[in-house]
Amino acid sequence: MYAVIIVAVVIFVSAVRIVDEYERGVIFRLGRLVGAKGPGLFFIIPMVDKIIKVSLRTIVLDVPVQEVITRDNVPVSVNAVVYFRVMDPSKAIVEVQNYVMATSQVSQTTLRSVVGEAELDEVLSEREKLNSKLQSIIDKATDPWGIKVSMVEIKDVQIPEQMQRAIAAQAEAERDRRAKIINAEGEFQASEKLAAAAEVLSKNPVGIQLRFLRTLTEIAMENNSTTIFPVPVDLLNAFLKGGGKNER
Repeated sequence: MYAVIIVAVVIFVSAVRIVDEYERGVIFRLGRLVGAKGPGLFFIIPMVDKIIKVSLRTIVLDVPVQEVITRDNVPVSVNAVVYFRVMDPSKAIVEVQNYVMATSQVSQTTLRSVVGEAELDEVLSEREKLNSKLQSIIDKATDPWGIKVSMVEIKDVQIPEQMQRAIAAQAEAERDRRAKIINAEGEFQASEKLAAAAEVLSKNPVGIQLRFLRTLTEIAMENNSTTIFPVPVDLLNAFLKGGGKNER
């Protein structure tokens, strides 16, 4: 009697399976796929059913450094990180032997291919475009395995030291060019304003006199020493004519 009870308890315990919320249990019955169950508690047939647990959480896959030659023949070392998760546990077990390793291999080959098709400037300045392309290609390749690739990010791009110096020199030359253009534009705008001011003053002699007097005032305030300032004859004539009118 006790032996029967013990056997029944052992069978019951071996038949009970508990799968967490973030997992699914893929069940095979005599080698044939039954399907995925979970989460929670369910029963299987001991010695007949086989269960394989699959996590549905997002997996962060670190793609190791890949040595690549860009389209403009520059050797670079790049690595990346891939975020993916299992959407169909049955396919992830049946369609591929090890879905994590398979995804890693696809990511490595795709990274080398995409970076090799781009020029160095694209790799350095257009990472978002390359990331989107990587994500699309890897997601399409792993879709038959029931995997969804949500994001791919290129982490680091290393280039030879000689190329780094060349890029730094190029960037410095570009900054100098922009500075010269800005200075030239400033001088051009200033010359336009000065030409416009000269045209206005030429039409109004009183304005020239006021500008002259203001300049004398500014010099007197800034310098304590004696300053000799040439006075235009036309300006003196204007004052003399004004004085003659007052005497009359």
